[in-house]
Amino acid sequence: MPRTAASTGDPGASAGLRGTSDHRAAQNSGAASGRDAAPEPDAVSGRNTVDSRGAGADLRNLDLNLLVALDALLMERSVTEAAERLQLSEPAVSRALGRIRKTLADPILVRAGRAMVPTPHALAIEPEVRELVERVRRLFSAAHGTDVRTVTRDLTVLAHYALAAVVGPALLERAAAGAPGVTLRFLTESHVDLPVLRDGAADLELGIIGARSPEIHVEPVYDDHMVGVARIGHPMVRGRTIRLEDYARARHLSVSRRGRLSGPIDTALEQLGFQRAVCASVAGFPSSLFFLQDTDLLGNIPACATGMAERIGLAVFDLPVETPPLPYGMAWHPRNDADAAHIWLRETLRELMLAQRPAVRPASTTATK
Repeated sequence: MPRTAASTGDPGASAGLRGTSDHRAAQNSGAASGRDAAPEPDAVSGRNTVDSRGAGADLRNLDLNLLVALDALLMERSVTEAAERLQLSEPAVSRALGRIRKTLADPILVRAGRAMVPTPHALAIEPEVRELVERVRRLFSAAHGTDVRTVTRDLTVLAHYALAAVVGPALLERAAAGAPGVTLRFLTESHVDLPVLRDGAADLELGIIGARSPEIHVEPVYDDHMVGVARIGHPMVRGRTIRLEDYARARHLSVSRRGRLSGPIDTALEQLGFQRAVCASVAGFPSSLFFLQDTDLLGNIPACATGMAERIGLAVFDLPVETPPLPYGMAWHPRNDADAAHIWLRETLRELMLAQRPAVRPASTTATK
């Protein structure tokens, strides 16, 4: 006597095979009448299901849980073992097998003695099912679980001139050692403010963060301050000090990405009754250092760049006036919050910036005239 689906002992087998027969009968009926058969409602979810191998498969009705269940069933060749792998009950996995059979119009697993064996169609789709499940798992895995050493990614940093020069080399060394697939692009600040983070032109902004769109995330890192800089042997500079009146009557080089000739230093001088002569302006601090090497101009740089100025043979001194702090921070668009490479970039830059943080700001020497 032939074995029937009901005699196999699989709780979902008879329902699954019966559903497959009904589905094929409906297809034949639709073909005979010259119309496409309407999809049959699923017994578990009540939704319409379709043959996923057909050209008209409706992706809205596909359940990714069935894909995971199918993968487990093909791996274990057993409803019981698949249920243990998925940490579900046997009836739940049996019902899932019934839905899979109905959706694919194939028994998938059939009894052979006391075991279950895959059908030819199940064997054919098994590698693809395994690959799809792994891809879905990777897609929905938390980004911080990704090993940044395996990431291939371009990261663009819009950076304050001084900070780029100070932390850039160390950041490149960190990338070579810990994130070799990351390529870094450094952009300089423009003379106009653009929504580069929102537009995706930059992944991170580094420096003094001005007005930004409300969705942009901003993280303060530390406050820096300005110091003066001049050529070695400048007649007005004595060690790390300069007299206020000498500072005011000297010729100065201004640094402004917008080409401005005055700023916070001039405001501080005016409050004390002084005015300085600014004879030129350049866009960035690193380039200003080369202007100062062969002239008697006085310049100013953020304190974090002191080492850079001293390495090229310039003298650094404390300003004789109080100036506002330089609040350095990072800004980024929330779409990058959980990105593994971006998390690595933020954590590394935070560490490097704090390592370059200058000592406590010295007291002003405004009383020295």
